Amino acid sequence: MSSVQIQCTRCKNVFRDRAGRLQDGYSRQCPSCEVVLFFAEDSQHPFIKRAMRDARKVRKEMREAEAVRLAALEQLATRSRSFPGRTRSAERED
Repeated sequence: MSSVQIQCTRCKNVFRDRAGRLQDGYSRQCPSCEVVLFFAEDSQHPFIKRAMRDARKVRKEMREAEAVRLAALEQLATRSRSFPGRTRSAERED
């Protein structure tokens, strides 16, 4: 899941946005009351802090999952290349 729940600071409505977008300096308009929310790491509002913390956590989990997936693919590729398969006999006698 790459989205994060955000609670509006004005109307308290909850909506979702992608974790990749929620970084320092990002702004988003609330879909219900249309107030503009500014996302900053040093925000004093607890709703913004929670959304930023959750977005960092989701991005970290996504990076780790991608690293595991790439390692598994690399291991699979290495294993299939190292498998000799059928080997030819020294000389066929016909």
